[in-house]
Amino acid sequence: MRVAFMGTPQFAVPSLEALLASRHEVAVVVTGPDKPAGRSRRMTETPVKQSAKRRGLPVLQPHDLRDPFFAKALAGFDPQVNLVVAFRILPPVIFNTAALGSVNLHASLLPQLRGAAPINWALMRGQTSTGVTTFKIERKIDAGNILLQEPVEILPDDDAGSLAERLSKIGAKLMLKTLDGLEEGRLKPTPQRGEVTDAPRITRETCRIDWRREAEVIHNQVRGLAPVPGAFSRLGDRIIKIFRSVPHSDLPGNVPGEVGHTEEDGFFVGTGCGCLEILELQLEGKRRMKAGDFLRGKQVHAGTKLGW
Repeated sequence: MRVAFMGTPQFAVPSLEALLASRHEVAVVVTGPDKPAGRSRRMTETPVKQSAKRRGLPVLQPHDLRDPFFAKALAGFDPQVNLVVAFRILPPVIFNTAALGSVNLHASLLPQLRGAAPINWALMRGQTSTGVTTFKIERKIDAGNILLQEPVEILPDDDAGSLAERLSKIGAKLMLKTLDGLEEGRLKPTPQRGEVTDAPRITRETCRIDWRREAEVIHNQVRGLAPVPGAFSRLGDRIIKIFRSVPHSDLPGNVPGEVGHTEEDGFFVGTGCGCLEILELQLEGKRRMKAGDFLRGKQVHAGTKLGW
């Protein structure tokens, strides 16, 4: 089957590579524009574009998906189906371009966690399982008829980075099964059923730690935002990001945000219920490090207060 593949971040790369290793033909790759990145602000290609270039594939990088020139260029590749993985919201003029329409891979078991950040919110809400879904794109975001789904266990040590990596590989296989099923006429799209929950875009306020909340809730926030953008607090007038923690709901809490005591590998911060042990962090302007190394700099001690 002739495919137009649309995706931008690393999460989409396994799906593109799986397609390239299959019997299907990737006619064109659509991805985001190059953007400045890092301290040098050097123009950087998206991970999907880098993968496509290595394979000599034609690449389109529209700034405006409603641009008629983009629609004409895409139609010129005559795709039978558009496959979308971690891309932008498609207007009807684009998702109806292909004969079989557009199929999206979403990192949740729809209708749970509709929205931009399903992996982050699955962790932040303390879920023990999630999954991947392929569905037909329609006007309402993430509401199209389901093609295939596969549940995935969330491991106790997962953060957003490790879970995304695992889901991207499982999702790539599901996308191939979906494409095969569509080509062979075996798949019948079915309406979404069950409770609808949302997974809105991550904002700066989402990342701010409120130490008055329970230790378990803050721990889930930490793992749901690691490695990027990172849950943060304040140490004096500087930002401190926390990447790895352990909740201790059974320990008596100190004043929320106050360091109770330190150990060789970490330090304990009071919360609204219990304590949160901090194991890995990054102080503004410094590298990411283990809490034990940070403590040797003597910037935190019993009684130190973290702000929110």
